[in-house]
Amino acid sequence: MFHVPDPGPDDDDLVAVGGALDPGTILHAYCRGLFPMHLPEGLLGWWSPVERAVLPLDGLRITRSMRQSARRYRVTVDADFGGVIHGCADPSRPHGWIKDEVIEAYTRLHRMGWAHSVEVWDDEGTLAGGLYGVAIGGLFVGESMFHRKRDASKVALIHLVVLMNEGGGRLLDVQWQTSHLESLGAVVIGRDEYLRLLPEALSVPGPFRRPAG
Repeated sequence: MFHVPDPGPDDDDLVAVGGALDPGTILHAYCRGLFPMHLPEGLLGWWSPVERAVLPLDGLRITRSMRQSARRYRVTVDADFGGVIHGCADPSRPHGWIKDEVIEAYTRLHRMGWAHSVEVWDDEGTLAGGLYGVAIGGLFVGESMFHRKRDASKVALIHLVVLMNEGGGRLLDVQWQTSHLESLGAVVIGRDEYLRLLPEALSVPGPFRRPAG
């Protein structure tokens, strides 16, 4: 297993380079406030943003159109992880970073009970959007979301927030801030604050239960 270092006070967003996407290394990284993402040249980077985006579980902004959209869709959890991660990996999407190696690694984590998906289905039973990420205790790290129909990814996020609130979730990490996430209520906190919140989130059961054995 690649040794993922703890982020230091002088580190930039990129803390380490190297290793492989094996389950032990990935989970070890999340527990120390890092996540994997390849650099443009193909090397595997381990990141801990100095400014970390999180979505407060009482801070999701739900517009009237989002509420209307939510009534049009059916939502499931862990019903089609493969469909969701492949939807997120669609090569036609701009700034795509989810390659075959990433799909394989997170599919393995899903089979082990660590990675989870939220699926949004239209009235014809077609996958309209969704999201996936990794849950460890009361922490959920959102990796990516996608939509093929209006507001479908937002509906997935609404469902995730409800699930976390009802199931004892503590920290919804969305990694880097974007204008889209900010419009939904995501805020930026410093790395020190994130690392302060992380141990408590990891210590509680959270909404996702791993299968026994």
